[in-house]
Amino acid sequence: MAAMPLNMAHGGEEFVIRRISGKEEVRRHLESMGFVAGALVKVVADIGGNLIVNVKESRVALDKSLASKIFV
Repeated sequence: MAAMPLNMAHGGEEFVIRRISGKEEVRRHLESMGFVAGALVKVVADIGGNLIVNVKESRVALDKSLASKIFV
C-alpha cells in the first residue's frame, strides 16, 4: 500500500509513520513531538481537517498543513 498523508487517514485507526516530509525545521519540530518513522499514530478526531492524534502515549493537535507532512 502506498503511503498517504495523515490528514487523509480515517479516525479510530492506528497507523505506522512511514516518513516525514517538509523543510528541515518542520521535520525537527514534528520529531520533537514524537512523530518519527516507525512510530504508531492514531487519529482520535478530525475537526475540519485539523487532527487530534495519539502518538507515543501523548495526545497532540495538528493543523492541516502539519498533518499533510506526515505519511502513514
